[in-house]
Amino acid sequence: MYERGLEALGRRDFAGAAARLNEVLTRFPDERELHERVRLYLKVCARELQPKAGAPRSLEEQVYAATIALNAGKDDEALRLLRAADRDETGRVAYMLAAVHARRGARADALAELRRATEQDAENRSLARRDTDFEPLHEDEEFLQVTAPVASGNRRRPRPRASR
Repeated sequence: MYERGLEALGRRDFAGAAARLNEVLTRFPDERELHERVRLYLKVCARELQPKAGAPRSLEEQVYAATIALNAGKDDEALRLLRAADRDETGRVAYMLAAVHARRGARADALAELRRATEQDAENRSLARRDTDFEPLHEDEEFLQVTAPVASGNRRRPRPRASR
């Protein structure tokens, strides 16, 4: 029973491990040395079974969590986080969505999001040309159009802020 509990722990089946280890405590009450080790493993199980911190709430938290997911190769998680994120004026969310779509081979979605990102910030054009996430699109005619450098006279200028 103890061994099955440790095997479950090794598989990261913390609920199953806890059930088996608790059974060791109840079925073998005289095994004090074993109980010490079992209680230690039960603490690990309890810690791992605790609910994790809430989902990212602010745009910064959402973008940060999506960036971590992207860097870890967890495209599905990054996509979920980015779809839930509020859109921002700098095009960060659109740019990251474009990168995820490009990595997944979703050309049309990648180009649509990249177009949004470059409309919000022309700097996203040069970033995309250098970004390895967009390698599958580097020879694509539409990608080349979307990421083409903007003539200095056509560059989008930031809106002036209203003075108080």
